Amino acid sequence: MNARASLLAGLSSLALVATPATAQDAAAEDDGNIIIVTATKRDANLQDIPFSINAQTAEDIQKSGAVTLEDLSRNVAGLSVQNLGPGQSQVSVRGVSAGQVVRDQPGVKEQVGVYLDESVISLSLFTPDIDLYDLNRVETLRGPQGTLFGSGSVGGTIRYITNQPKIGVMEGSVEANLNLVDGDDIGGHLKGAVNVPMGDNAALRAVGYYTRYGGFINAIGPAGKEDVNSGERYGGRIALTFEPSDSLSITPRIVYQKVTADGFNRQEIYNLYANQFTTTRPAVTFDEREQYLLLREAFEDETLIADLKIDVGLGGATLTSVTSYINRDILVSRDASALTGSVSVDLGFPDAGVLLPSNLLDTTDLETWTQEVRVASDNDGPFQWLVGGFYSKIDRVYAQRLPTPGYDAVTDATLGAGTSAGARNGFGPDSPYNADLPYDIKQFAIFGEISYDLNDALTATAGGRYYDFKETRSFVSGGLFANGDNRTDSTKSSGFTPRFLLSYDVSDNVTVNAQASKGFRLGGVNDPLNLPLCSPQDAALFGAFQDYDDETLWNYELGVKTQGRGFTFNAAGFYNDIKNLQVTLDAGTCSSRIVFNVPKAHSMGVEFELGLSPADGLDLNLSGSLIEAEFDSTLPGALTVATGIRDGNRLPSVPKFQLTASGSYEWPIGDRANMYVAASFQHVGTRYTQPADQENNPRTFVHNLPFGGAPAGASTTVDLQLPDYQLVNLSAGVDFDNGLSLIAYVNNVFDENALLSFDRERGGRARLGYTVGQPRTFGITARKTF
Repeated sequence: MNARASLLAGLSSLALVATPATAQDAAAEDDGNIIIVTATKRDANLQDIPFSINAQTAEDIQKSGAVTLEDLSRNVAGLSVQNLGPGQSQVSVRGVSAGQVVRDQPGVKEQVGVYLDESVISLSLFTPDIDLYDLNRVETLRGPQGTLFGSGSVGGTIRYITNQPKIGVMEGSVEANLNLVDGDDIGGHLKGAVNVPMGDNAALRAVGYYTRYGGFINAIGPAGKEDVNSGERYGGRIALTFEPSDSLSITPRIVYQKVTADGFNRQEIYNLYANQFTTTRPAVTFDEREQYLLLREAFEDETLIADLKIDVGLGGATLTSVTSYINRDILVSRDASALTGSVSVDLGFPDAGVLLPSNLLDTTDLETWTQEVRVASDNDGPFQWLVGGFYSKIDRVYAQRLPTPGYDAVTDATLGAGTSAGARNGFGPDSPYNADLPYDIKQFAIFGEISYDLNDALTATAGGRYYDFKETRSFVSGGLFANGDNRTDSTKSSGFTPRFLLSYDVSDNVTVNAQASKGFRLGGVNDPLNLPLCSPQDAALFGAFQDYDDETLWNYELGVKTQGRGFTFNAAGFYNDIKNLQVTLDAGTCSSRIVFNVPKAHSMGVEFELGLSPADGLDLNLSGSLIEAEFDSTLPGALTVATGIRDGNRLPSVPKFQLTASGSYEWPIGDRANMYVAASFQHVGTRYTQPADQENNPRTFVHNLPFGGAPAGASTTVDLQLPDYQLVNLSAGVDFDNGLSLIAYVNNVFDENALLSFDRERGGRARLGYTVGQPRTFGITARKTF
């Protein structure tokens, strides 16, 4: 509490210091510089929203060259994104993080809610990587948004806001790009959008796009190839708005997208088959952005979204209904040969059995229905209100297969005839691990919010959300590596999350906000450990973690928003008191991941965003965050070192310090064109992938696998603190008054090899490596509007 008080007091001083007379005395900016957002589920000026929010407009997105959420995050204070490949980025806000979620943790819930307009699309690790073309803006709502946006928004909410059909307007655009990644692989895209009026009361808007991602990871081994992580994304959306009267608007929409990748951005430093210790096989020392493959890998994510929004004017209020349907099919195909081979070594298999190619197939079939109905006031009076209900039903089938041709024969020859058949539990042959996990998740919620202008300067807001949730999950497994499970588990919970806000206008251009709000993240059930793979020590240590409870968070926040001619400064200080933080953990040798609750943790810090226009055509921006995110609990006994849950240890994947500086200068060239140059710099501080990485670091991984002539004591020592990294981007462009724009850019100018997370397989017995960021990329873009 003392830390919280000191933090907020310090921010108050910062606000007073950072509010110059020019900002307080200047007249309000004209309407052309006002950004309208819908973060409170009604239209409002960005600067009038009584909590911390960032909005990147279409112009911001275009001039920055951003094509992914990771690109956008560079200019959003407090937002962290780990790029684990197309469609697999992980997002955290304000240091609220549970650590890296990996492919085989289907029950984990997201900590940041992601919305496409009114439709929630977030799904833990596999949040769709929506194309940014023809967006109006991207809103980042910091802090828990449990009142209006519900579960999954415990850290914050990100909203992709698309351009809606415009009645009576014919317009469109087309954009083409060509880029060179890492000096040797070509990428690019072609995108287009069109708005077509359909009489006096209807309009249609359609968007289509195709993108090819250049690869930058090279693979050695039998399946070796350069640029193995190339991929593509294609899709589009079509929306129709029909307004038969001034009080009725109906907008159905369909969105389709497919993302594919030929591999993953994994850089290895040790592989069972390729390492510096082998003597009967060629010794290997990996280069940067290099990995070893016996089999090629792949990722596919096919997403269909259909939604319907209806707005009905009721005279002083608006009724809104949003119905959404999502169908997604996800495939993660990984080369698990080193994983399977490491188990085979432990079982005493001959080298021929250890070298069998093994393909881990993870599939997700998701079907989601959501319905929200709300009524909100629609007037200019001092009293504003909103009340609504929400229902969702999620059917999700997750399955794993490990096809390894020839494995049954080696198993029976080594362990005895009939061993492989006896472990199948109804699954097919030559697959030592199989699992089916169908989920049935239902949620119901009632929410509301009211605000009242106590006087001309002071506004009070209060809101709350009641939720009721139930999850049922079955688990059937079979194969030599599995337990032969056949079980069904259920978990349910309910609760109430309130929010209280005060907003005070110090002057026409200076507002101070205070907030106390609660957020929640739904709990769940862990999958059983793969006991045949576990060492006795790991089985005893991690076997007790079965269910995990809801995570809750209380956020206390003080912020300031100032603006004037050529000046905008927004800042906030916050303290998050977290209970039952859901932490993800690699369960050592078991090749299993588990989630468990940490009783107490916190994140606290300051964030700011400064925009300056000191001269015509010159725009400067500076944003950053300083965050302390730590555990306030220590687990007993051996669990402390095994999990890293120790009072004072840092929460995983959270940098203490992030800073972004950017600037652009625009000037006329002739009478019909403007030219601009732009540059940005981003600093991301040190992080840890998992909490346990802070224990016994640097860590020595003893491989103890007598394969390929490697000695029994062979080991690899790794500093598990991910180093800070800096990214510099440059661009230049020309905008013609006929709607044509030409842009040239260089991203990651100094070719920084950013280490984003640490990748380990079976506690280092199979593989060690990192996921890494994109290298230097040159590109050119042409865009035409009409």
